[in-house]
Amino acid sequence: MSLLIKNINVLAGIHAIDKLFLKGSELNNFPFVENAFLLTEGEKIKSFGKMEEISLLNIPVGTKEIEAKGKFVLPAFCDSHSHLVFAATRESEFVDKISGLTYEQIAAKGGGILNSAKKLSETSEEELIESALKRLHEVQSQGTGAIEIKSGYGLSVDAELKMLRVIQKLIALSPLAIKSTFLGAHAIPFEYKNNRNEYIRIIIDEMMPRIADEGLADYCDVFCENGFYTPDETDKILQAGWKYNLKPKIHANQLAISGGVQVGVRNNAISVDHLENIGDEEISVLKNSNTIATMLPSAAFFLRLPYPPARKMLDENLTVALATDFNPGSSPSGRMSFVISLACIQMRMTPEEAINAATLNGAAAMEISNEYGSIAPGKTANLIITKEISSLANIPYFFGRDCIDRVIVNGEL
Repeated sequence: MSLLIKNINVLAGIHAIDKLFLKGSELNNFPFVENAFLLTEGEKIKSFGKMEEISLLNIPVGTKEIEAKGKFVLPAFCDSHSHLVFAATRESEFVDKISGLTYEQIAAKGGGILNSAKKLSETSEEELIESALKRLHEVQSQGTGAIEIKSGYGLSVDAELKMLRVIQKLIALSPLAIKSTFLGAHAIPFEYKNNRNEYIRIIIDEMMPRIADEGLADYCDVFCENGFYTPDETDKILQAGWKYNLKPKIHANQLAISGGVQVGVRNNAISVDHLENIGDEEISVLKNSNTIATMLPSAAFFLRLPYPPARKMLDENLTVALATDFNPGSSPSGRMSFVISLACIQMRMTPEEAINAATLNGAAAMEISNEYGSIAPGKTANLIITKEISSLANIPYFFGRDCIDRVIVNGEL
């Protein structure tokens, strides 16, 4: 099947197919064509250009035509950090936060990640698949075409494997591009509170070999934060992950400067994520690496934490991405357009920078930017058609409005 989108007000997010990521000032460049068309063939983008060139097209018989007058067409969002598979929401902890308890205090009394792990252990694979598919459908309708999903609410051999098998089934059932991340080191289970080394041994010696044998994950993640995993423990887990072809992607510096950035870069992490707390040393380390700095502003919003210093990071020529951190405790939203609004309003990113960070660089943080994240002939046709809007800035400006009219995934409406 082919699609022909005609009379597009602005077709934007056009980058050469070999442009796999953007650094620093490059993110402010969001190439576009006005009064444009775009033609797909099967799952791929075949061609695009100005409407006056459309007569030169060889349009296949049966091509479906879509009118886009007054609308923008953009690459679909690429959400490179989510915890979308979970058993239950945590509204009671939301009320605890309102009452003044901190993230650490809630975790210390058995809430947070340990609460999600308890509920997940009691939930079947079938129930997890059903609820996760609903969330995937929701984020797809909001413009997401590719997403990373982490385990980490299992915290035992059987439960972590259960989560990762659920993710593999989602890959088979959903049209979205999905990457799987093993996050057994999300918290220390209560029963190992006084024997941390034994749980780390289980991660390395029992979980990782089985994950590798079944091909259940692409990445290995660690929550390198005060009160969770130390830099030395993180280093040990990430090095073990490499032996099983699990590339590093880590949580770093959400609650404080933890040394997570340094240990991530030292282990050639694909990305270090959160970065609400970051100093000159961390920026210097990132600047001299290929590691992507992924920011999750909706988590900072929900937890009332400082926002990552995006402007400084861009001015220092870092490769930055934006993602949702969709999870039941600290970021219960998969809406990428709201992440883009927060990036602009709270982090002083331009609309062009924020959307590039949420598309091409998000794809790069999942190592799929050769196929997704920008508009180029030969790339997968994952596209957003907006409602009629006057400018790109409308997307972050109207932060409470759904600006998306239609979503195309793999060339299908």
